[in-house]
Amino acid sequence: MNEVHITKEGLEELKARHEYLVVVKRKEVAERIKIAREFGDLSENAEYDAAKEEQSFVESEIKELEEKIQNAVIIDEDSLRKDVVSLGSTVVVAFLFNGEEDDEEEYQIVGTTEADAAKGRISNESPLGEALIGGKKGDIVEMLAPGGKTIQYRIKDIK
Repeated sequence: MNEVHITKEGLEELKARHEYLVVVKRKEVAERIKIAREFGDLSENAEYDAAKEEQSFVESEIKELEEKIQNAVIIDEDSLRKDVVSLGSTVVVAFLFNGEEDDEEEYQIVGTTEADAAKGRISNESPLGEALIGGKKGDIVEMLAPGGKTIQYRIKDIK
């Protein structure tokens, strides 16, 4: 697995999720399997099948989290430059419509693990994230939107 770029807070969230799955969820699923076994014939036991499937999902997520935690590279937000957009930067951009500034949005550029557009956190690998990386205040960046249309943004501020 490649490096997983993540904030310190993001890593703590991964560790907390991992601990919950290992300590709590594993036991809950094991108990469901135990109870389902008591229902009799496993070949026709929907509760058993569902519990085994959930166990598979839990174990898969645990493995994925362990790999991410093992390969984590912390984004040092204290050492970020404020003159150029980089991984970890918070950027204020204005959407350009016919050359005129329209709505302003604020995004933090994060690794794919922490990306959550609803929280204003976009991946450095997303079209907008890629367009912003390396940009400076005042730059106009372009990204290709689904459907092939080019969208422009002006970088208003880098925090």
